[in-house]
Amino acid sequence: VQLQASGGGVVRAGESLTLACTASGITFKGLVGWYRQALGDKRELVALISSRSETEYNYSVKGRFTISRGNAKNTVYLRMNNLKPEDTAVYYCMTYYNGEVWGQGTLVTVSS
Repeated sequence: VQLQASGGGVVRAGESLTLACTASGITFKGLVGWYRQALGDKRELVALISSRSETEYNYSVKGRFTISRGNAKNTVYLRMNNLKPEDTAVYYCMTYYNGEVWGQGTLVTVSS
């Protein structure tokens, strides 16, 4: 079971990016989360989507980010609008399959 996070890059403040988390070996049936870790900071939750597609967001991204499931059952997206420099971090996706399974992370850099 592996998770692959992709879609990161360098953007300017106010621009958008869409991250994708693709699973191999499983389909996403349960909870999937996006987390991020900025340099020198602890990893923090960004967004969660449940098996029933109920969502939760970190207060700092609410209204700007959207987590969603793709039509393919092994992909979850994170649409990030109106990006800010403080969104700069490595973004990871995570799900549960006999314990926590983490992707390798994708770097998002937002310049002012």
